[in-house]
Amino acid sequence: MRRKIVDWLKNETVFAVALVLAIISCFIVHPDARYATYIHMNTIVQLVALMIVVCGWQRVGLFHIIGSKLLGRSRTERGLVLTLIALTFFSAMFITTDVALVTFVPFAISVLAMANMRQHTCLVVTLMTIGANVGSMLTPIGNAHNLYLHQLSGLSTTSFIGIMAPYSLTAAELLTLIVCVVFGNRKLSNFESVDSDDIERQVLAPSTDMQPDEVRTMGFGGWRTWVYAALFVLCLLGVDGFVNKWVMLGVVVVVMIACDRRTLRHVDYFLPLTFAAFFVFIGNMRRVPQFYTIAASLVGSHPISLAVGFSQLISNVPTTLLLSGFSDAWRPLIIGTNLGGMGTLIASMASLVSYKSVTRTYKRSKGRYLLTYTGVNVLFLAVLLGLAAIIEPTGI
Repeated sequence: MRRKIVDWLKNETVFAVALVLAIISCFIVHPDARYATYIHMNTIVQLVALMIVVCGWQRVGLFHIIGSKLLGRSRTERGLVLTLIALTFFSAMFITTDVALVTFVPFAISVLAMANMRQHTCLVVTLMTIGANVGSMLTPIGNAHNLYLHQLSGLSTTSFIGIMAPYSLTAAELLTLIVCVVFGNRKLSNFESVDSDDIERQVLAPSTDMQPDEVRTMGFGGWRTWVYAALFVLCLLGVDGFVNKWVMLGVVVVVMIACDRRTLRHVDYFLPLTFAAFFVFIGNMRRVPQFYTIAASLVGSHPISLAVGFSQLISNVPTTLLLSGFSDAWRPLIIGTNLGGMGTLIASMASLVSYKSVTRTYKRSKGRYLLTYTGVNVLFLAVLLGLAAIIEPTGI
């Protein structure tokens, strides 16, 4: 029992901390009718609906199938690495950073082994992780804290994308430059006789114990793929307010029960619960005059720098929930919390997915991966903060 509790705390550390903070704050501000106004239900409902749909796509193997098709066309080291990074960069815009990394990093580690490129694993996975972070920050649905800020700020989707586009595009150019400098056009002889179906068989399901998706289909995921695509469009309409949030969630749940009810068991419900716990904590602390005055003053002076700094210590999702409670400077908060996902390993909790995947396969590479990850991330963070200083001089 003790071991189970310890393992649970390791896996759900952020939720555990948020829950403790929420409980403590309840002793400072006793529960009353105003508690009902704390939780931002638009964010919670839309987050759950999107998570269910994306989990459904995962279970039919859609993302792995797309990855295998694209990699089957790679014939050089540079082309292979660019494809792997592009997979996380573009997919994270729509399926979140976490899902992109959970899906494609283990996939990449196996593919790099097939291509006799094991020595580049730490660098490639680092670049893929950065790709996921800078790709996801472009869209309101790319990660959970963007969805929250999008709803809270009332910004349109195009306005949100307009804010983050310079940073995502600059990071994409830097990623491409690094790949072109480090990796050459050496042909991958191992891949010449390998097609996408071979990659799918060898990498995705070498044994029944290692299949990444419970539901396996051929082609592009079967008929469920198209049903889930329709649900995804419904979710996008819900995010922009064209569809009632409860109608959206109800349709998603009913359709998923009809298509694959076990999907509902695989959704990470601790993420929306973490949001709810933080909402309670922040809602209570906003009602403490001394705390609110100090916090609002700090956030208002240097929102981007503060968001980046806090993210290095507690990750960017808790930072977003914390700082947004004491400032309505949405533009610098959006920029700061997204750029804050780079830097330390915990700046974006999704980055731990990559770390665990690499060190599980290559146990002696922990130090090398941390050194590579930190060095490259600091480079990207410095470049993008420099860009922010030019674009948003008052926010730094």
